[in-house]
Amino acid sequence: MTQEPSGIFDMLGPIMIGPSSSHTAGVVRIARVAHYLLGGAPEEVTVSFYNSFAMTYKGHGSDKAVLAGLMGFAVDDERIRDALSIAEERGIRFAFDPVISSAKTHPNTIVIRARRGDEVLSIEGVSRGGGLILITAIDELHTNFTGQLPTLVVRARDVRGAVAFLAAVLTYDSVNIATLTVSRRAKDDLALQVYELDEPLRPESLSYIQTLKWVERVWLIPPV
Repeated sequence: MTQEPSGIFDMLGPIMIGPSSSHTAGVVRIARVAHYLLGGAPEEVTVSFYNSFAMTYKGHGSDKAVLAGLMGFAVDDERIRDALSIAEERGIRFAFDPVISSAKTHPNTIVIRARRGDEVLSIEGVSRGGGLILITAIDELHTNFTGQLPTLVVRARDVRGAVAFLAAVLTYDSVNIATLTVSRRAKDDLALQVYELDEPLRPESLSYIQTLKWVERVWLIPPV
């Protein structure tokens, strides 16, 4: 399914803590997706900044922004300015890895590798400007969602009819699918289904999906 184009009010940028919508607000939003996938702030994290981000992340506050988002702070949270010290106070072990020369297709790309308890996660995101983002991979499986809508993420075995079955569950719940991305490691191997929804899924339906034998993990990410 095609992605909806950005509107003029999206491109004007969000209400945020500066200095840059792409280097601050966009980074906060990418990290907030990781926060929801982890179920909270990480215990340890390494953040790779690529290309232009690698050269400017300190000066533009992207290091503070990513830690703020990982702790669940919103883009207009005054605590973003002190995110480094707050993360240290909370015992979060963090490191930054600038990669100046990379084949990444977008200059404003970051990869977050994080651990919270037994949950280990990698997420790749692109800050597109004006606070807009695109999440391009979760655990190295391709995705394509914006964080602007409620997003259902299902990690499951690649079984026949899985997408049609979950689409039927959403239809029964009167939830419309805005976009759908499916990625898999190989046939009959692990797959990732990502549904951007026009409205949130009911908790009962979310719990039901989690009980399916071929489903490994389910997340419902609110708009970030």
